[in-house]
Amino acid sequence: MRTGRIERNTAETKIAVEVDLDGNGTYRVSTGIGFLDHMVEQFSRHSLIDVMMDVDGDLHVDQHHTTEDSAIALGQAIAQALGDKGGIGRYGHAYSPMDETLARVALDISGRPYLVWNARFTQEKLGEWDTELIEHWFHSVAQACGITLHCELLYGTNNHHICEALYKGFARAMRTAVEVDPRKGGAIPSTKGQLGG
Repeated sequence: MRTGRIERNTAETKIAVEVDLDGNGTYRVSTGIGFLDHMVEQFSRHSLIDVMMDVDGDLHVDQHHTTEDSAIALGQAIAQALGDKGGIGRYGHAYSPMDETLARVALDISGRPYLVWNARFTQEKLGEWDTELIEHWFHSVAQACGITLHCELLYGTNNHHICEALYKGFARAMRTAVEVDPRKGGAIPSTKGQLGG
């Protein structure tokens, strides 16, 4: 079973995350930030990765710790579920249109975390979520999971559409990258014989 479970307890957040890479996009997400819940749910549904996420964060301070720590826990859970990464597709990419918006996401489950971010928002909040934290969420997931991740807004004006297109693109790219290719016979997809380092 390609599953992962992470519990992360600090003075700022208490988090439990479970993932199943071979799921069907079932989710239960509670972060205390409505729009973040919506985006993680979109990620789960479109990646077909089951995600159970419960977060109790210090939202009386601000949303930073909850956003960052939940992304770290999600990335760690996915990395745990991937194990040695044997047989996976490794690479994924997706174009994600949403009305007037088009986003492009490409990634490599390389073990070498890196984020290239070329997107922008023209309002400070989506719902109650600070839009400056969206890039930070992607950065934290990439770091914790060991993903080289490129996220780009090609065009678009509606901030809700921009955010959702990026999350759905990420989800579709991850779906391709984590799927097992039976032709690989469980081999690690690298001439080094390992990924990362």
